[in-house]
Order: sequence, then C-alpha cells, then structure tokens
Amino acid sequence: MVKQLEWRRGNGPRAAAAVLAGLALLTGCGGGADGDDRPAVPPTVTGTLEQLASKTDCEPNLQTDAEEIRQANCQTGDGRYVLATFATDRGQREWLNEANDYGGSYLVGRKWVAVGDAKVVAALRGRLGGTVETASPHHSGDSGGGGSEDGHSGHHKS
Repeated sequence: MVKQLEWRRGNGPRAAAAVLAGLALLTGCGGGADGDDRPAVPPTVTGTLEQLASKTDCEPNLQTDAEEIRQANCQTGDGRYVLATFATDRGQREWLNEANDYGGSYLVGRKWVAVGDAKVVAALRGRLGGTVETASPHHSGDSGGGGSEDGHSGHHKS
C-alpha cells in the first residue's frame, strides 16, 4: 500500500526517470552511451575555416574571403552545407540575425556557423560540437500587407 501511495505522489520510477532526464539535460549529457540513438556531442571546436572544414572531411570551395567573414560551400558524405567564420562575435550574431529570417538549421560555434538541412547539421554537430539553432522563415503573406505574426514559431535552440 505504501508503494502505491508513493507512486501516486510522483516518488516512483517515473519521477526518478524525470529527475535523471532533467539532470542529463542540465549537464549536457545524453546520447550515445546511454542507449539513446542520438550521437554524443563533442566539445565545440574552434579554428580557421580550413581547420573546421578538415574536421568534417570537406575541401572548402571559398566564396567570400573578407576581413569580417570567410564563407565556403562544402560537400561531404553527409550532404551540402555552407561554412562561415567571423572575425568578431558581433559580426557572427548580426549575420545569424539576418540569416534566420530565411529559416533553416544552423550549427553555431564560437565565431563560426554551418548552415544546411537539419540532417546535415545534426551530422556536423557530431564532429564539430556547437549549438543547433532553427528558425522558421518569415514572410509577408499573399496580400502584400505585411502579413501576420500569428502562429510565428520564432527561433529555437537545442
């Protein structure tokens, strides 16, 4: 009888599982070894565009080589993506703010971003670490009147 009462109060196996899941989320654990089908996420890498590309087995096709941003197209076994590195954190954030208006999936590290479809970004995260940001595209609607933000899902991080 005591066990049934404890379970009803949330002190049973379900509560313990919820606490463990919360701890794993807070500590950044999860994936891989515990039977979860998501790969373990390595520490976020840093480096030049070429160094980052080499970690993903990409020979970068340089598109922009400027003081503030270097950007290249990459093709790997995981798919196609764009890799960009930035001179400053502020430049990176401004670029992301503008790019997020188009929607998509972004893998974000310190002064670098990889952009591709969700499957490619997930695969890259297993090699580069980082944080995945997804954004819903903003649009003005069919009437040309500016559209509506009703149902706008905004930006998400994982």
